[in-house]
Amino acid sequence: MAGLRLIVGLGNPGTEYLRTRHNAGFWLVDALASAQGERFAFDGKLHGESCRVRLGGEPVWLLKPATFMNKSGIAVVSALRYYKIEPEQCLVAHDDLDLPAGTVRLKFDGGHGGQNGLRDIMAHLGHGKFHRLRVGIGHPGHRDQVTPWVLGRPSATDEDAILDGIARALDVLPLAAEGQFDKAMQLLHTK
Repeated sequence: MAGLRLIVGLGNPGTEYLRTRHNAGFWLVDALASAQGERFAFDGKLHGESCRVRLGGEPVWLLKPATFMNKSGIAVVSALRYYKIEPEQCLVAHDDLDLPAGTVRLKFDGGHGGQNGLRDIMAHLGHGKFHRLRVGIGHPGHRDQVTPWVLGRPSATDEDAILDGIARALDVLPLAAEGQFDKAMQLLHTK
């Protein structure tokens, strides 16, 4: 399988959303850029902020859509077209209610699981054949509490767990960039 050429972090733009659970995808790409001393710059044609890093010796674009979460597909499809990247060479990092805080999982294809960013990307692409990095944020316990939960800040304990999960994901992303997804998954999913 071809390696990664684009990693998209999902989140909402604006300082009021900066440290919210819903922005866990932004946290990941921010950590990746920061680790390599790169800075994001806004690019209108991509409807988001981008920069380039090297992972496992491969050049990889990072993207943070400047649209709100439920319009993420606009930025993702724009970047895929502009950089001439196939969807299966793209990884989308997003928050996941169904995983405990700090649990991170790689997967390819599948449904959107109610995640509005994924739902919009799939609507724009017409399929779900791209990689996902699911960043667990935990669940509030009742579906009526989901919106304030995802748009709220995690507790200090949960934030530490999420950041720890992101750090573990960063360790295996070079393998994914080289196309070694099975090895990356094995390392990430094994305690």
